[in-house]
Amino acid sequence: MRTRSTTKTSKKELPTDKNGLLADTAYALIKRSIIRCDLEPGQPITEEQLGTRFGIGRAAARAAIKRLHQEQFIHRITRNRYVVAPITLKHVNELFELRLLLEPAAARLAAGKLDAETQRRLQELARARYQVGDRKSAEAFLRANTEFHALIAQASGNSLLASVIRGMLDKVERVHHMSHLLRDRSAEAIHEHQELLDALVAGDADRAEQVMIQQILAAKQFVIEAMLASSSLQTVNVALSSSRPEPAE
Repeated sequence: MRTRSTTKTSKKELPTDKNGLLADTAYALIKRSIIRCDLEPGQPITEEQLGTRFGIGRAAARAAIKRLHQEQFIHRITRNRYVVAPITLKHVNELFELRLLLEPAAARLAAGKLDAETQRRLQELARARYQVGDRKSAEAFLRANTEFHALIAQASGNSLLASVIRGMLDKVERVHHMSHLLRDRSAEAIHEHQELLDALVAGDADRAEQVMIQQILAAKQFVIEAMLASSSLQTVNVALSSSRPEPAE
């Protein structure tokens, strides 16, 4: 009589650090630090440095670096040399060009499609504000701004479009972290968000699209003005101009 094996096939474990953090958690910690600019644009990094800073093992740090390199948050200079992706005028221009291609289309699709819960949450997020120089309030404001735009993309009903926009918004938030500490833009943002929300609720697709375009252009101008006024940003941009990152795999 043939006996059936009762041995179960175990899944390969994700690499963990000494505190038991999964590689995904290490990735999230490092990515958040890059978005917040705690790991500054242009800053050199190594697996060892990240391991010490975040209390993670080299395997988890290596896996995180690989993912963040693919997402272009980290640039590889040579085989074992990495830097946090710099924030340059070229990067900002390309990022906002992409926003103009994607987000107005998402706003048009989302017009008239907001359910009651989404409307309630968007209204709550639209009231977010911050104080200049207060990193905690600025971060809360920027996370609310990211969620506001991500929810609109989700409401478009196009899951692929929403996914692309969500990934893009992480890069937008990082750029905003460098600019919103210099000047308070809360009043303008609240007005823009409310105007956009009103158009979406009314089902006015043309108006929603136009308001989104105006909002993106205003945000782009704000960021560029902040960059040109910031000597620290100019220093980072110049310092990295001679480094040629390897393409993401």
